[in-house]
Amino acid sequence: MERLVTASSYEGVLRHKGVRPELVGRLGRCGHMYHLLCLVAMYSNGNKDGSLQCPTCKAIYGEKTGTQPPGKMEFHLIPHSLPGFADTQTIRIVYDIPTGIQGPEHPNPGKKFTARGFPRHCYLPNNEKGRKVLRLLITAWERRLIFTIGTSNTTGESDTVVWNEIHHKTEFGSNLTGHGYPDASYLDNVLAELTAQGVSEAVAKA
Repeated sequence: MERLVTASSYEGVLRHKGVRPELVGRLGRCGHMYHLLCLVAMYSNGNKDGSLQCPTCKAIYGEKTGTQPPGKMEFHLIPHSLPGFADTQTIRIVYDIPTGIQGPEHPNPGKKFTARGFPRHCYLPNNEKGRKVLRLLITAWERRLIFTIGTSNTTGESDTVVWNEIHHKTEFGSNLTGHGYPDASYLDNVLAELTAQGVSEAVAKA
């Protein structure tokens, strides 16, 4: 948030490497500019996973990973159609995460976390776009991006497994809660959410 014509207030973060606080760098893809020390401080306060996300446009450099606790993701076809996708079978995804102990990357290392409502069932239409979403969700799961440990928006419980900014449809056959179908924009919306996490088809194929 500081003016680039002034020195970074993070002076001392890289003193041992001789980086001067007035030095500014430009991110390669998006072109946004920041003090080098501010970029180092941002990386140091994150997951330290080898990735960096531009604060201005959210472009991701490197491969972003999350803090999802260990668990299992499975999927299979069921011979029923979702509302809005007549004559199309349904992909059912099953996530299962057990309770456990928080690691060093979590809010309260060494403390127990809960995992309410597992296994969780989620639904996609078995069409071209639905299968694309499934492939990207598998990548997101492998990168620990689907869930995290935090405070539940529903119950207010802390130190519990919660969704992590990639929305899923958990209601089958109706949309009474807003988490089901029909929802004509859902597949496009979740693709955009996956892209915001650095998960796209081009990246998944790499």
